[in-house]
Amino acid sequence: MTDTKNSNPAGAQDLNEKVKATAASATDEAKARAKDVADTVASDAARYADEAKGAAASEVKGVASALRTAADELRSGSPQERTFSQLADGLADASDSMRDKDLGEMVDAVSDFAKRNPFVFLGGAALVGFAATRFAKASNTGARGERYAYEGREMERPVPAERAHNLDTGDVASPAVNTTPKGSTV
Repeated sequence: MTDTKNSNPAGAQDLNEKVKATAASATDEAKARAKDVADTVASDAARYADEAKGAAASEVKGVASALRTAADELRSGSPQERTFSQLADGLADASDSMRDKDLGEMVDAVSDFAKRNPFVFLGGAALVGFAATRFAKASNTGARGERYAYEGREMERPVPAERAHNLDTGDVASPAVNTTPKGSTV
């Protein structure tokens, strides 16, 4: 009988060492590739987060600018004017702060503020929502006026006087009511 365990102990150990070395090399290579992929994904995610942060800061700055414009159009010293000015200043500061902080710091700051002041946070969120909706509605209307239907006929609303001077076509805004008699070819 031949003892297979001791027949070639040096060759078996050599093979065992080669297998271990190959496995360690493959493991190290897999780890290195995984680290490279993770670094690439992390850098891409950070770049996209920075782009989104910049876009959000620009949007907040735009809302602040709209509030400042609205405040300028209100009676000077009125409570509404002061409130709009304070909101505009606060949003402008928030926009600048957004640009300076990284995403994790911003999420932590907003979360802490929401926990400390839940009613103010919800009220501010509602105000931002209303302002964004109002801004979207206002920017949706063209320079000429908006169209509406009356008794099945579609008409164009007259352009308000403050917007009429901005028309670049040189023509007069259409009246709200069709004054042409029925059957007329004029």
